[in-house]
Amino acid sequence: MVKLEKGELEAEIVNEGAYLVDLRKDGEEVLLHGNLERKTRGGMALLIPFANRVKGGSYIFEGKVYDLPRNSEGNAIHGFAKDLRWDVEASSRDKVTFKVKIQNQGYPSALSCRVTYEIGCNSLQVEMEIFNEGNSNAPLTVGAHPYFVANKWRIEPSKMEMLESVNKIPTGRTITVDVNSMNSLDDCFLFEGKVILTTDKHRITLSSKDMKFLQIYTGIPNSIAIEPMSGAPDAYHNGIGLKVLKVGENARYSFSLLLEKAYEQRESS
Repeated sequence: MVKLEKGELEAEIVNEGAYLVDLRKDGEEVLLHGNLERKTRGGMALLIPFANRVKGGSYIFEGKVYDLPRNSEGNAIHGFAKDLRWDVEASSRDKVTFKVKIQNQGYPSALSCRVTYEIGCNSLQVEMEIFNEGNSNAPLTVGAHPYFVANKWRIEPSKMEMLESVNKIPTGRTITVDVNSMNSLDDCFLFEGKVILTTDKHRITLSSKDMKFLQIYTGIPNSIAIEPMSGAPDAYHNGIGLKVLKVGENARYSFSLLLEKAYEQRESS
């Protein structure tokens, strides 16, 4: 396990999945404590080389059929990276880089992946780098699955463009919704670069220039997952946000969390 700290912020990351197990500000949990058996039920899992679902657990890429491990719903979900052991490439008191190689019979090529976590006094920066070192082009979406502690919550902007879906698979259409008026969520939204989550204790600003989608999920009481993704669910079929990573090509994605106490924002307003 690697521990990072700076100012009021502390983070703990394990080698399995390069998984962010804990994130604390001034001793208080920002994320639900990580679950090593089910990494998308706490902490923050990395979703590579596909974020969210692949319908039916199989897909056709460049004329060839590939089969993936399926969940109880009959779909593949959340990639391979979270279940692999990553090696530490470099580390310091407030920054660490992990690396891993992804090869799977359900995937057309070999990927070399790096992720860097860097904390500031009140921020977390995450950078992912994926290199296609194999002999075939490869489909790619990436994401992360932070699960925030939230006895109550509010999201800004309240009005967002949601991808209409059937059985959690996008239809290709979008609708405008008030996300704060929805009782439960397991839906994908277009991401315009910044979203603010205010909970009873924290104000969390999630920002990214290259992650264009957000999956928002409220499946566990007193918590909410807000997942930045480079592509939509089932992108391997619908192509929404899908990147074709060519042989020898590199792709980079990043996002950040700015962490403030909820009352700090009210006092400064």
